[in-house]
Amino acid sequence: MSLDWWRDAVIYQIYVRSFADADGDGNGDLAGARTRLPYLRALGVDAVWLTPFYRSPMADGGYDVADYRDVDPLFGSRADFDALLGDAHALGLKVLIDIVPNHSSAQHPWFLDALAAPPGDPLRDRYVFRPGAGEDPPNDWQSIFGGPAWTRVADGEWYLHLFAPEQPDFNWRNTEVNDEFSSILRFWLERGVDGFRIDVAHGLIKADGLPDIGSAVQTELIGNAELPYFDQDDVHEIYREWRKLLDSYPGQRIGVAEAWAPNARRRANYVRPDELHQAFNFDFLNAPWDARQLRAVIDSSLSAESAVGAPTVWVLSNHDSQRRVTRYGGGERGLRRARAAALLMLALPGSAYVYQGDELGLPEVLDLPDDALQDPTWVRSGHTERGRDGCRVPLPWSSDAPSFGFSPTGASWLPMPREWAALAVPAQESDPSSMLTLYRTALALRRAIRGTSLRWLPSPPDTLVFARDEGFVCAVNLGAADVELDLNVSSVLHSSSPLDTGANLTLPGESAAWLQTYR
Repeated sequence: MSLDWWRDAVIYQIYVRSFADADGDGNGDLAGARTRLPYLRALGVDAVWLTPFYRSPMADGGYDVADYRDVDPLFGSRADFDALLGDAHALGLKVLIDIVPNHSSAQHPWFLDALAAPPGDPLRDRYVFRPGAGEDPPNDWQSIFGGPAWTRVADGEWYLHLFAPEQPDFNWRNTEVNDEFSSILRFWLERGVDGFRIDVAHGLIKADGLPDIGSAVQTELIGNAELPYFDQDDVHEIYREWRKLLDSYPGQRIGVAEAWAPNARRRANYVRPDELHQAFNFDFLNAPWDARQLRAVIDSSLSAESAVGAPTVWVLSNHDSQRRVTRYGGGERGLRRARAAALLMLALPGSAYVYQGDELGLPEVLDLPDDALQDPTWVRSGHTERGRDGCRVPLPWSSDAPSFGFSPTGASWLPMPREWAALAVPAQESDPSSMLTLYRTALALRRAIRGTSLRWLPSPPDTLVFARDEGFVCAVNLGAADVELDLNVSSVLHSSSPLDTGANLTLPGESAAWLQTYR
């Protein structure tokens, strides 16, 4: 890795509850994740990001935090966290943890104090409480999970929750909130964490007056709409202070923004030199399987981030999005496209994130039983939207053990498909054509790719071909038909499908190749 390790790092997202279970209760935990760190070292990633493991009633998978300084017993203890952190560092892996600053749990002591206090009390000002408009909420804002974004309390006031009612929004215009989160960040930095992924980083500041929205689409977290509760200019003052705090610790501690913004230029504001280090590029995740549109996203992203001196951060999947094998069409076609997309992402300049199980080619689980669903979207939508549980099914570590080796007892908090036996780690480790082998080879080769920019090369329709420094070329065929590429190829470094390397290189449909060319 470079001195600024985060500029070109590959970071692996561990959804803790679904990664590995050590105590046999069917829930992934920190001790389980610790046992699988050597696997991640062998995979070739540089860092891991742990989703929330704090004390929580688990109304939203741990993103409803009741105590930001302690580990929920579901996931273990602070000693378990310290042991994981120590092992990761011994293996050369950085560790990022999730921080959830937009909202707390409704069981957080601060919110319980706010409910017990009368209207106008300073204890209420830590959250967003407002009088209603008669019997109606203070405004027309809707929850991301469905329904109104306001809940009325016994004394008639309403509190804001952009997510579930169990997740009241903090009032970030209150200095107590600022001071508390600075203290929380210091607590974990002093334990040795290498940085934070900041949940809903774009949502902390709401527009003055909390204006109505009207007819605009407003229930998307994953979108680019201009909304009075997202991407407000004043939010950047918070991150300037956080950057100073991060920089006061040794070892390149970083902040990573989950920031949805109307365009790439607005997103780049979060990674200006005095703010955060990285911001997820969700435009890339959402781009359709289309060469022209993908190139436009790549160009706009590189241009916006380079203008502020920051790396672009590429992501194809996470715990909030449908797994890409399914998103790209499912079955063999979805798998072919997912393999090609992985090589495209890992060839681009900047940093890349890999969601657990992507390296195994796991599909979305679309047929989970209704009574197994736990995402709050399922309930809040009146059982019309199934939510995100399908991308959170636990990982298969063994082909023949109960729960495929996820848990020593065979328990699993979400059911695992029988056909995943063929996708389990041992089945793929011995297969040179597997998705796992594709990733391991790509991540090893990626360390030799140089340069912070790319140069597009002429190519046929439905293809993307670009060069990096030292003769490295990535070619992607997004069409269904094979194409011949007029390139001066000296060797094929890696490919997502078998290649015909005759007089001119033939790239199969829906595939990608890494090539060394004569300079």
